[in-house]
Amino acid sequence: MARWEPNARERLVVAALDLFAEQGYDATTVRQIADRAGLTRTTFFRHFPDKREVLFAGQDTHARLLSEAIGTAPGAAGPLEAVGAGLDALAASFPAGRRDFGARLLAVVAHHPELRERAAFKHAGLAGAMAEALRTRGVPEPSASLAAELGARAFDTAYARWTAPDNAEPLGLLAGEALAELRDAAAALA
Repeated sequence: MARWEPNARERLVVAALDLFAEQGYDATTVRQIADRAGLTRTTFFRHFPDKREVLFAGQDTHARLLSEAIGTAPGAAGPLEAVGAGLDALAASFPAGRRDFGARLLAVVAHHPELRERAAFKHAGLAGAMAEALRTRGVPEPSASLAAELGARAFDTAYARWTAPDNAEPLGLLAGEALAELRDAAAALA
């Protein structure tokens, strides 16, 4: 593969996931990832600060999609309805062809503490983006943070279900179902 070919970022992500699955996270070097992608270490570091971040590419885009959709939800939408609009927008950014990639990603993350820590940080970042968007809409605390946390948990649940081998449902539908389940569970606590 020539170094000048397009999609360097995507190639690096796929190469990293392949190597992490084949030989483990700890045994994989940035040089190996770059070589597998047909790129240089310098190119790797243009796209990612370290090998851990390669699996979490797109977090800023995800936070932006959530924030924008929550911000443009109808004015009469309640906090969870606005979060639902954000989840719909985020889910639409995941093509169905990424299910297998997602399943492999979850498996690699599950087997390494450093990656689980980074996944938790991503979860918190997405919840924070949603909470800020809700506060901008005028939703007071603690409602904004609680609705945002339910949204982040709903997305995590939906993503895990979406990547399951026996699932054929769209991610957006699964996110809506997971949010409704969490809303009902929270209401049952009252």
